[in-house]
Amino acid sequence: MNIKNIEGLSGDQIRSMVAQGGKFVMYKYCISIIVMTFNNASDIHFIHPGKSRVTPGLGHLFTNLFLGWWGIPWGPVYTIGNITTILRGGKDYTAEILATFNQNDPTYGTGTSYNIPGQNNGDNSYNTSGANNQSAGTYNIPQ
Repeated sequence: MNIKNIEGLSGDQIRSMVAQGGKFVMYKYCISIIVMTFNNASDIHFIHPGKSRVTPGLGHLFTNLFLGWWGIPWGPVYTIGNITTILRGGKDYTAEILATFNQNDPTYGTGTSYNIPGQNNGDNSYNTSGANNQSAGTYNIPQ
């Protein structure tokens, strides 16, 4: 499954946009042929903060309206459900996508420096407290 509208964005930019209200959404559409109904999922769309979640699903809305009704008995059932979901802004998969994205992003979480005694924090010096380079035994880890 592809994710649309993230081309050229870094992981940090995507996380920042999600924190500002960006969403990962998916739409469904169905196509019916008399006794067969195919209920399909679209690609995942990244909706930038402040943008409408309904607009990217309009093509799928029209697909449902024109091609979804004709299958007996599931065509009308799926069509009504899909149209309702599209008009509500699609199915939100932001938490799942972001969790997978963060898990597979090697740069995620590397920007935070923990103040742990005796550990190199990237500035070519070791952060030790107390006299004679003895550790104070406390950790300054942000919450």
